Amino acid sequence: MTDQMDPQSAVRTNGHRDTAAPLLSLTSIKKHFPVSNGLLSRLAGDTKHVKAVDGVDLDVKRGETVGIVGESGSGKSTLARTVARLHEPTEGTVEFDGEYLGTYSGSELKPFRRRIQYVFQDPLSALNPRQTVGESVRKPLDVHDIGEPATRWERVESLFRKVGLTPGQMDAYPHELSGGQLQRVGLCRALILEPDLLIFDEPVSALDVTLQAQILNLIQRLQSELDLTYIIISHNLDVVRHVCDRIAVMYAGEFVEKGPASDVFQDPRHPYTRALVAAIPSMDNDTTDSRNLLDGTPPSATDPPSGCRFHTRCPEFIDGRCVKSTPDLQTVDGEADREVACHWNDRSEAERRSHTTPSDSEREVIEREVGDG
Repeated sequence: MTDQMDPQSAVRTNGHRDTAAPLLSLTSIKKHFPVSNGLLSRLAGDTKHVKAVDGVDLDVKRGETVGIVGESGSGKSTLARTVARLHEPTEGTVEFDGEYLGTYSGSELKPFRRRIQYVFQDPLSALNPRQTVGESVRKPLDVHDIGEPATRWERVESLFRKVGLTPGQMDAYPHELSGGQLQRVGLCRALILEPDLLIFDEPVSALDVTLQAQILNLIQRLQSELDLTYIIISHNLDVVRHVCDRIAVMYAGEFVEKGPASDVFQDPRHPYTRALVAAIPSMDNDTTDSRNLLDGTPPSATDPPSGCRFHTRCPEFIDGRCVKSTPDLQTVDGEADREVACHWNDRSEAERRSHTTPSDSEREVIEREVGDG
């Protein structure tokens, strides 16, 4: 295991992945949370909802790594938890390995929970502080009654070795381990049930650069050795650029761009994706700050703006159509594997280059005229 990330190590060339049926298929998934806004409002049926995820489609093929990226509050973690059934979807369908899970509950979901595992952002909070980390890793085997009780510790020990931990660390308590060691324990706990799909929520956000490289290399090695499929949630595009096959960019509960990782980074098509990619520090400019590239904050998830949800911050705002009409995800230049939800999608690149974005005052007039109309 090396300390440096190899950008080429994420390149996949297995042709069957382009034609195989998806392991996971999400269709029109929504997750809305009711907001308590007073007794009188509830009695009147005027309950507002946080539209954390508001109608997304996504296919994940066997053996690939899909990254879901976006700012804090974009809905990416809520979507991941909904896939893992830590949240129940408000609407939409989840199909896993050819079976629809929408009507499943309780014991019916147990076999699928075993096959879909979630690696939490903060492994310390996900572990029982009163149990040794070895006991926490073993517990899923007891819950699912897997293997003989006498051999379960052997399975735990083998997995500790596989992720770079020592058998002696099985007896440690969570607070006695470092952040990198805890992340490896979190991996052990997710892998102990031999799942097909692992969902990582910001897997390296709390680690320094060297440890990030080690954990990412470990994640990639385990995927190859164990034939795993990954979804990685991250706000750090530099992370997903190195480890993901495909990327879905999320903004205000919706996907605004999807495509192969290399294409999205080399030629981002949505203005939001352009801003995120431009914010990645480079050797030429190690002081890049996303705040200088993208003004404002994400809109309210309770009352999102009309039309394109990004129009209130968009540096490439066109006209009233951005305010009034919601753009659908459409293929880019006939490329079936690239989709963008932007009104620029049906205009020429020459128009885009020559376009002058309206000033703030001009934009206010456009928004007011659309509202009045």
